[in-house]
Parts: sequence; C-alpha cells; structure tokens
Amino acid sequence: MKKFSAILLTMIVAAAFALVGCGSSDKGSSGSDSSKSIGEQLNYTITGIDPGAGVTQAAQQSIKDYGLDKYNVQTSSESTMMASLKKAIDNKQPIVITGWSPHWMFAKYDLKYLDDPKKSFGDAENIYTVAHKGFSKSHPNLAKFFSQFQWTDDDMNAVMLKQQSNDDALAAAKDWVKDNQDKVSKWTKGIKKGNGEEIKMAYVAWSSEVASTNVVKAILDNLGYKVTLQQLDAAPMWAAVAKGSADVTLSAWLPVTHKAYYQKYKDQVEKLGVSLKGTKLGLVVPKYMKDVNSISDLKK
Repeated sequence: MKKFSAILLTMIVAAAFALVGCGSSDKGSSGSDSSKSIGEQLNYTITGIDPGAGVTQAAQQSIKDYGLDKYNVQTSSESTMMASLKKAIDNKQPIVITGWSPHWMFAKYDLKYLDDPKKSFGDAENIYTVAHKGFSKSHPNLAKFFSQFQWTDDDMNAVMLKQQSNDDALAAAKDWVKDNQDKVSKWTKGIKKGNGEEIKMAYVAWSSEVASTNVVKAILDNLGYKVTLQQLDAAPMWAAVAKGSADVTLSAWLPVTHKAYYQKYKDQVEKLGVSLKGTKLGLVVPKYMKDVNSISDLKK
C-alpha cells in the first residue's frame, strides 16, 4: 500500500510539472502568448481617444507611414483608454495606446514612448492660451494674467495626480494653489482685482486641460472674477472661442494636435501666451514590452 501511494504521489507531481511546463511554453513573462506575433497579441489594435483629437489622427498617419496595414485605431474617450491600459497592466498583457505628455499616466505606470523616426507625431508642441479676437483690448488685465501663466510638466502632473484621487477637480486645484503660492504670485503680479467681472473658459476633457483650467479658475476666483467653465470636444471648443460664446481656452495644442482648428479659425482668435512648453505625442506601451521599442516593431 505504501509503495502504491509513493507511485501515485510521484505521478501527481510529474503531472503538475507537466502542466506548469505547458503553461510557460505558451505564455511569456509579460502574460502574452509568445507563440503569436506582437500584432496578433494586440489584435492589431491601437487603443486611442476621441476621433477628432490630433493624437488620434497622428496615430492613423503612423499606420500608413510604417506600413501597419492590419492595424486600426480604436477610438474612445480618455477615461476608457486609461481603463484599458490599467486592465492590461494589471494582467501584464501587451497594449499600445495614444499617449501624450504631460499626463498622470507616466507618474503612475512604467511606460515608454515608441521611437518615431518617420515623425508621424511631429516634434514637441506647446500648449497655448487662445481667446476670441479683441479679448486683449476688452480685457487687458486678464490678458496680462494669461500671458504670465506658464508652468511645467511637474506642476501639471502634481495637479493631475491630486485630481485622480479627488472627484472634485476644482477642490484638488485649490489645494495645489494653496501649496504653491510662490508660483501663483508670479502669475498674478500686477493683476488687478476682478470685482465680479465675468469670464467664460472652454476646455477639452483631457486630464491636462482639466488641471490647468481648474487651477486658473481657482486663482481668478480668489481675485474676484466670476469664472464659468464649459467642457466641450475640440471642434466645438474652438468654434465657441472663435465666435465669442467662450472667451478663452487653455487647451490649444499647437502646431500639430489642433492644427486643423487653428487654420480654420486663426483670423477669429488671438494667442495670449504659452502655458506649457515642450509637450509630446506618440504611441505608448508598458516598459515590460521589452521587444517593442519603435513603431516599426509593431510589424513583428
């Protein structure tokens, strides 16, 4: 009986090792099926944001530039894209998303941009503050403030991270403003009190723009202005500013992301200044995708 039990135990252990061995031969350390090409593992999908975004259009251009004929850009919202990224990272699965900096994702996850030697995504951009034509003459005090408002990736990332843990975006912005009075004092130097003067600000629902717009609202509220915020998609946002139904936007990414809108409305708007220099667009993957370092690697 003991001999039979020993034989049975040996058989069970051997079977267990066989099962482990089968699993490791099919799956790589990243949780993906190593027997499939990277394109097959990704289902030939680039996970993106809304169809009208410049980064989405650049991603579609990269498909042409790099001969990724089987691929498509799956459009959605930023929140949907980020949910897909989190799910993939939690399961250590491959994923490619349309990314941009600044964005809180780079502070939370280990990510990398794919090299883009063909410049499908262009060079670095700036984020401009844009107002309707004549705003500087009718609101010189506010125009001065917007020309002085300029911050860094680190500033914006700090606000975005606060807003990820706080459902109230304005409350998170107020906390950051309270803790960074040295920066605020530079932006508000020489700026007069608002005394209830109204200003309408439009923005797109990107984390970066939610951060900057709410920070500015918090500052202007403290100065006595009455600030109204309106969240819009990119096309209606530009139209609203151009037509004057909104006064200002801090969401103008140029020269690539919002090129088409600026070309359409450039005679109806004016640039008040650059709020952030040196943004970046591109395709982004988790760092555990060690064999994928360039957009061309997606053909493997």
